[in-house]
Amino acid sequence: MKFRRIFLCAFALASILFGSLASAAETSTVARQKIEFWTMSLKPKFIPYFQTLVKEYERTHPQVQVEWVDFPWDILQLKLITSIAAGTPPSLVNLSVPWAEEMARDGLLQPIDQLMPQINPYTQGALSDVRFGGELYAFPHYSNVNVVAYNKQILGAAGLTQAPKNMDELLSYARQIYAKTGKAGYAPALGKIDGFMMQEGLPLIVNGKAVFNSPSHMALIAKLKQTYQANGFLKDKLFAEDNFPAVVDAYLGGRLGMMVSAPTALRRIQADSKEIYALTDIFPAPIGPTGFADGGWMFNFAIPKGVPKAQLSAVAEFALFLTNDANQLAFAKLANVMPTTRKALADPHFQQTGTQGKSATQGAAEKAQTVAANSMEYSRSLYVAGIDDYDELRRFLVKAVEASVTGKRDPQSAMDEAVAIWNKKLMGTR
Repeated sequence: MKFRRIFLCAFALASILFGSLASAAETSTVARQKIEFWTMSLKPKFIPYFQTLVKEYERTHPQVQVEWVDFPWDILQLKLITSIAAGTPPSLVNLSVPWAEEMARDGLLQPIDQLMPQINPYTQGALSDVRFGGELYAFPHYSNVNVVAYNKQILGAAGLTQAPKNMDELLSYARQIYAKTGKAGYAPALGKIDGFMMQEGLPLIVNGKAVFNSPSHMALIAKLKQTYQANGFLKDKLFAEDNFPAVVDAYLGGRLGMMVSAPTALRRIQADSKEIYALTDIFPAPIGPTGFADGGWMFNFAIPKGVPKAQLSAVAEFALFLTNDANQLAFAKLANVMPTTRKALADPHFQQTGTQGKSATQGAAEKAQTVAANSMEYSRSLYVAGIDDYDELRRFLVKAVEASVTGKRDPQSAMDEAVAIWNKKLMGTR
C-alpha cells in the first residue's frame, strides 16, 4: 500500500540519520512526560485556542509537558511516516478518516479500545467512522453535515411544503420546481458522484472489482438524467469537483430553489443578501438508505505506532481532554464546524429552536445549526479505501456519468467503459 511503501523508504533513511537518537532516548530520564500532538493547517487562526488549551492542561497536570506542532496538510503525511520509521512519533496526530483507515491498515496506528472509557462522550456515528476491522483507532474531533436551505417563495410557488424524505423525493422536487417556476430546483455535486452513490447504498467496488454499471447504479443514473433533461438541476458547474461557488451565486440570485450545504453557507447568504436570507428556511438533508446523512467528513486524533506502552494512558487522557465536550464546543464555534460529542451538540449554541416560540424568531442560520446538530448522529465519512491514484479513477467515473446524464452517450456503454478502466487498474494493483 502507499503508506507502507513510503514507510519502508522512510525507515531506511531514518535508520541512518536517527539511530543514535533512539539509543540516547532510551537512556535519558525526564522529570515531566512530554506529549507532542500534531495538527494540520490550523495555524495561524487557531494559535490562541491551542495555546490556551495547552496552558490549561499543563496547569492541571504539572507532571506533563504538552507541545503543539502544526504542519500543512500536504506535508503532514510524510513527516508522520518518517517520524514513525525513526522511532520518534508524536503522541497524537490529527488525521482525516481516509488517512486514518489507510494508516491503520498498514499497521502505522495503535488501536485504542482499551484506552477509551466505558462511557465516552462521542456519538456512535463518529466512533463508527474510526472503527476499522472491528477495532477503534482514533478519538473523534469534528465533522460536518449538510442541510437543505430553501427559498420559501420558490418552493411555495411550486406547491412544496414538506421536507423531502429521500433522494427520489429530492429529485422529484427539483423537477417540480422547474415545471412550476422555471427555476432550477437542486444543484448536486456530481463531480463527487462516488460519494453520492455510496450514500444511496451503491458501492463502487465489490470483491475487488468495480460494479458501478450494475442495474441499481444504472437506475440512479437514469433518475439523474431524467432530472437533468427536465431542467431540475442547476447546470452551472454541475460536474465540477467544486461547484459550491456557482451554487451560492445561483441561490443568492434567486435562480435556485434548494441549496444542499453545510450550515456555514447560511452565514454567507445572510451577509450577501438580506432579501434572500429572509426568504430562506431549512429542511434536514434526506438520510440515504444506508442511514447516513450527507456531508460528513470527520477529523480525529490517532496514536501512531511507536508511542511507548507506558505512555499510552497519559496520552489517552490528554486526547480525551483535547476532544471533550467543552473543548469541542469551543473549537466548533471558532471553526464553524460540528462537534462529535453528544453534550456539545446539545448545547444552546446549536439547539436554539424549540419551545416558548423561539423558533418563530429564529433565523435560517440558527435553524441550520440545530437541524445539523440533530443529524450528526448519522454523519459518516464516505470514501473509497485502499486504491492508489484514486483521484484519477474518479475522473473517469465523473466523465462517464456526465456523458450519461447529459445524453452525450448511451449510459450503459459509458459506464461499462469506465468500469473496464477501473478494473484494469484494480487488477494491476493486486
